Amino acid sequence: MADTKREIERKYEATPDTRLPDLTRIPGVAEAEEHGVTELDAVYHDTEDLRLAASGITLRRRTGGADAGWHLKLPVAPGVRDEITADLSDEVPGELTALVRARTRGAPLVPVVRLLSSREVRLLRDADGTALAELSRDAVVAERLHGEGRTAQWDEIEIELADGADPAFLDGADKKLRKAGLRAAASPSKLARALDETGGGPAARPEPGEPRTAGDHITAYLREETEALLAHDPGVRRDLPDAVHQMRVATRRLRSALRTYRKILDREATQPLIDELKWLAGELGAARDQEVLAARLRDRVAELPATLVLGPVEARLTAWAAAGDEDTRAVALAALDSDRCLRLLDALDALLADPPLLKAAGKAPDAAIPDAVLREYRRVSGRVEHALALAPGPERDTALHDARKAAKRARYAAEAATPALGRPARRFGKRMKAVQKVLGDHQDSVVARDAARDLAVAAHLAGESAFTWGLLYGHEQAAAAEREAELPAVWAKAADPDLRAALRS
Repeated sequence: MADTKREIERKYEATPDTRLPDLTRIPGVAEAEEHGVTELDAVYHDTEDLRLAASGITLRRRTGGADAGWHLKLPVAPGVRDEITADLSDEVPGELTALVRARTRGAPLVPVVRLLSSREVRLLRDADGTALAELSRDAVVAERLHGEGRTAQWDEIEIELADGADPAFLDGADKKLRKAGLRAAASPSKLARALDETGGGPAARPEPGEPRTAGDHITAYLREETEALLAHDPGVRRDLPDAVHQMRVATRRLRSALRTYRKILDREATQPLIDELKWLAGELGAARDQEVLAARLRDRVAELPATLVLGPVEARLTAWAAAGDEDTRAVALAALDSDRCLRLLDALDALLADPPLLKAAGKAPDAAIPDAVLREYRRVSGRVEHALALAPGPERDTALHDARKAAKRARYAAEAATPALGRPARRFGKRMKAVQKVLGDHQDSVVARDAARDLAVAAHLAGESAFTWGLLYGHEQAAAAEREAELPAVWAKAADPDLRAALRS
């Protein structure tokens, strides 16, 4: 079974002659406890074309030391990685293979580099004996396991924050180590350095220049959201908080941009991709919607006085949420594991490699992008006005939900336009977000109302009191009415008859 820890560290260049300063001079350190020397043997695995290394991901099988086994490291931020470990075995564990599937696309994982490290360890403790960090000095020998089999060797110093310690400790340590003459390592990881010094790392991705045209800006946005889609895949598989939501947002932003900027990117070429992004968002949506709904109902129950919670309300809600979580999570994982998803990711790569740009893509951003944003604004305006003209009831609920989707699409259009158009697009996006928030809360109340009714029926059939569920239904009905009453003022503030001029200014 895989375990996870957050790894926060700093790396420094060294030579066999590098001398460490007095480590007890580092702020907070009372003792530098020596733990001797350990011999480590690590074989790093990747695809033949080094797709994991290209994404800053490392996967190794290591023996020696206290944590022998498989280690997968996923980048979180500079100097911060999540390390997922699995028991020692001959083959790459399936749970780790799954976490990198979006990157490998099913390509075999093979040994690419072997690192032999002689590690001298010091554990830094405070006056109470609490561990603050582990400082290690490594003498490394690297061997390329394919190609010409070249070797390299170097020394380095690494300081890794202890579990639960304050990350600010590393800033104080960094000052002392730099003052002693150490300098930050040029490579982000041992693997990156080993690849560079034994025959080269992954093929360099073409670096796009500074966006100049409308097509440049929209393509850059698509590239950014595609990377977000890939980056959140492991989080969904690990069931991390908000990962499903963030991955779903990336799919929606991509789909929205392809639909909104159809005068810049050929819609005939992108329509199949739009359809597939809609499919993936839908498969992820069930899990996200269940997560939001369960949290809303829990909050509603928690707000009630104890005297109004009649029967096993919390137990029923917990069982209902758990069953829903299991079902919707299975749907999301099945989608990510499908060949259909891999084809979608390949199609996104192909789009970015050779965007189907139309004539308008070559225009200046302020000549081509504003019209697309204005189309989205007009769609929101029409749907909001239509919904407000209807009498309260199911038809109006549906119309308000349609208006919410249009507001979200307009917001995404503004986000894509902001790097090109600046403050006017950013301001418009914030206005659409305010409209989306009111309409979103209204839709959540509609869905929660239906769930409360279903739970009331189930409780009644089980011989339990349905009073509390009826009370929740009434609360949600009142919440929906409040949002409907709030909408005209929010829309009046968001509406902008001079938007065209603002976006072109």
